[in-house]
Amino acid sequence: MLAEESAPETVTSTAQPWWKGAAIYQIYPRSFADSNGDGIGDLPGITQRLDYVARLGVDAIWLSPFFTSPMRDFGYDVADHCDVDPVFGTLADFDALLERAHALELKVIIDLVYSHSSDQHQWFRESRSSRGRPKADWYVWADAKADGSPPNNWQSVFGGPAWTWDARRCQYYLHNFLPQQPDLNVHNPAVQDALLEVARFWLDRGVDGFRMDAINFAMHDPQLRDNPPAPPGNKRTRPFDFQQHIYNQSHPDIVKFVERLREVTDSYGDRFTLAEVGGDHALAEMHAFTAADKRLNSAYGFDFLYAETLTPGLVARVAENWPESAGWPSWAFENHDAPRAISRWCDGAHRDVCVQAKMLLLCTLRGSIIIYQGEELGLPQVDVPYDRLQDPEAIANWPETLSRDGARTPMPWRSAAPNLGFSTNEPWLPIGECHRALAADAQETKPDSNLQFARECLKVRTTHAALRQGSIRIVEAGEQRLVFERTSGGERLTCTFNLSERPAPLAPVRRPLVSVGDVGPETLGPYAAVIDVIE
Repeated sequence: MLAEESAPETVTSTAQPWWKGAAIYQIYPRSFADSNGDGIGDLPGITQRLDYVARLGVDAIWLSPFFTSPMRDFGYDVADHCDVDPVFGTLADFDALLERAHALELKVIIDLVYSHSSDQHQWFRESRSSRGRPKADWYVWADAKADGSPPNNWQSVFGGPAWTWDARRCQYYLHNFLPQQPDLNVHNPAVQDALLEVARFWLDRGVDGFRMDAINFAMHDPQLRDNPPAPPGNKRTRPFDFQQHIYNQSHPDIVKFVERLREVTDSYGDRFTLAEVGGDHALAEMHAFTAADKRLNSAYGFDFLYAETLTPGLVARVAENWPESAGWPSWAFENHDAPRAISRWCDGAHRDVCVQAKMLLLCTLRGSIIIYQGEELGLPQVDVPYDRLQDPEAIANWPETLSRDGARTPMPWRSAAPNLGFSTNEPWLPIGECHRALAADAQETKPDSNLQFARECLKVRTTHAALRQGSIRIVEAGEQRLVFERTSGGERLTCTFNLSERPAPLAPVRRPLVSVGDVGPETLGPYAAVIDVIE
């Protein structure tokens, strides 16, 4: 519920960069909108739906990879960094998408996958062909041990050793992910130069920024030292989980390459760079990647993306990990790699109010925020049967690894249409029948729908500088209640959330700005929340 607003301190008066506090809408192209009826989403389909995205009130879209790829990891195995895969369209289709987005005042951010490529990339084809070719050292090659085994004990994220033997070179090559995703040798200045040319190619076309995929995997330990074993107690479903990842990733020289990238983006004006960083040392790396004013603009990790529960303590900890003396954080509750948040956090009796409280919380955090397609509708995770799985990690580690496909199912546009309006033919992943009642058209005309509430939350965030760019102070993070203040200039807001299934006490509310659930004079119902204007 949105109350009548007093005159806020507007964001436009602060003259901050557009990305500082921005709301970014992530689009997974394969599953957003299919324009040609082949069952796979594409760039023209996205262009046709940009009006919907603009009406949400977000500032930018982030497109997951649409580059030429054999699709072993659905675009994160890039075979040509500077072209569009035919399944998604053409470069002309991308240009049309960019033009339409800019006409709607939406910035466009694209993924840059710099830590690895496809084994079908021309760079790798040349590198593996001979140790004497110019690109011989563009990837990470190493001789076998005396007994023929891999150079060290590193394990891949997707299961098994991180090394694959190549008979053409009589050497092993490194792959932190699939064997079809060989790791680039980003220590090599020529590789860095080539990757920066990729950035220039897309900047010249007019993109507004980049999300840096798995950037902390971009450099390895040149001495190829063994990783030490992980301490007991952590969850172990893959060989990868048995190690501390000290030497296969997170090399300190990554920041030097990041600084080179920042020089390039700054030369094009007000562009945005965002790092994706996971792992046991993610916080220190995110701080390093965003330090000073010569590295990346922002970073986000996996604090919320894999959290099994949403607690006041979790929110307080991640907020306090980013003091104003640190860089600028970004937050995501959902994305294409993680289970839908509502299915992790509150898929029971209080689901409906929890969906809206979750959106309000995201929109009140200090930092930039990322909304994954369908999150505004309150979509739950889809249970994709084994025989329909596409996710290589889930197939390799089934049934212990939860499939990423459950968060990648087609966007539900029309509740009564075949395939929920995503495509005229069978989609690449099954639709979620649990999404039918939550389709965009079903929510469009309901004033209290999740979609309408998401629009209200984004409007409040956009119009109140305290929420978009102000400071944050945690007041309380107990078992049930989360209370924090957001402040900018003369504006101060108190944000109170009950993140439990039981009623919680509530201090007197002076001037409620927006609320969720049962907000009484002295109590907050389960998952209820209220934003109070203090001054």
